[in-house]
Amino acid sequence: MQFIADNRNIGMFGTLARLACSPKPPACVYTGAMTMAPPPTEHRSRRSHSLFVLLAAALLHLLALGWLGGLLRFPAMHAPENTAVITATLTAPPPKPVIKAAPKPVRHTPRPPRPRLSPPPEISPALAASETARADFPDSENGDDIATSTATEMPAADTEPNSVHYNIDLPPSADLKYDVQKTPTEGAPMYGSGTISWHTDGSKYSVNGDFGVLFITALRFQSTGTIEDTGIVPELYSEKRFRKAETNTHFHRERNTISFSSSTLSYPRSGGEQDRASIIWQLAGIGRGDSGKFVPGASIDLFVAGTRNAETWQILVLGLEEITIDGISTQAWHLARAPRSGSHDQKLDIWLAPEQNWYPVRLRYTESNGDYLDMTLTSLNVSAVH
Repeated sequence: MQFIADNRNIGMFGTLARLACSPKPPACVYTGAMTMAPPPTEHRSRRSHSLFVLLAAALLHLLALGWLGGLLRFPAMHAPENTAVITATLTAPPPKPVIKAAPKPVRHTPRPPRPRLSPPPEISPALAASETARADFPDSENGDDIATSTATEMPAADTEPNSVHYNIDLPPSADLKYDVQKTPTEGAPMYGSGTISWHTDGSKYSVNGDFGVLFITALRFQSTGTIEDTGIVPELYSEKRFRKAETNTHFHRERNTISFSSSTLSYPRSGGEQDRASIIWQLAGIGRGDSGKFVPGASIDLFVAGTRNAETWQILVLGLEEITIDGISTQAWHLARAPRSGSHDQKLDIWLAPEQNWYPVRLRYTESNGDYLDMTLTSLNVSAVH
């Protein structure tokens, strides 16, 4: 930056400097005759001198600012002329077109004509009814939940599996008490007790039973009906299991049918049919009246109705065994009902003691998973003899 001074500016500053640096006027001498106030002329002179000095200083500042403003050049606050302003507009790329795959052609294969089926071979109605009932309605003895079936009524079937005639002599009324032991496949065994009451007056009968483990009644049942030439003729069988609804099986004499409260199945009633409670006493009656049928390897077939279905039970005679009942050794015929292959029903073992009027002195129920309930007679109270 270059500073330039002209003669005018230098002369002006010189004059101002001389004025500012001039000596003060001579002081005034006051006498006693004078008053304390300064003379007006001197006061005005001082005020004029001070005002002049202020004006001179202000003028010097203004001149200095003007001089410096002309010498110093500050940059302008606007953009230079050669500056290029670039603007850009951002736009999104166009979307990619979606290419849909062409649908696969659907091939319509014509269905072949249905072949004509020849009529199935004839089978016995009893076997057909038994197999259908077992396939559609698993037995309630395996602990499955009781469910009402929507199956239609089954056609009539011959409930008498064979023409074997049995002489029946039912044992006298009695109350039996049992020790109960439930042995699971896993875990410790549990113990309880049970009772079976058998009562008959020669024309009617009733069977009442209950079994319990650990103070819980696991099963309660009842069978009632009449006594005829064929032996026991049930009319109603009721069963109540722990945490299960009670079921009723009806043997209708007027309609000659067997029906169930937990199933829509029905079977014809022609005589000789039994329920789960009465079959034990029917076998005892056969033993008392027709003991010749009890030989090892023999079988006794009876049509038995459960809680939801009915089928023929094949009772096998295994032999005469020596068993101990309440500390006393006795002989008893060992009978066994084995379910068919693939069934989840129970296996039932019965021991009938001829020396004890063919009363059931031991019972064992074995589940399909291997758990079993063993009942051994501990008390026998015969109430009447006929």
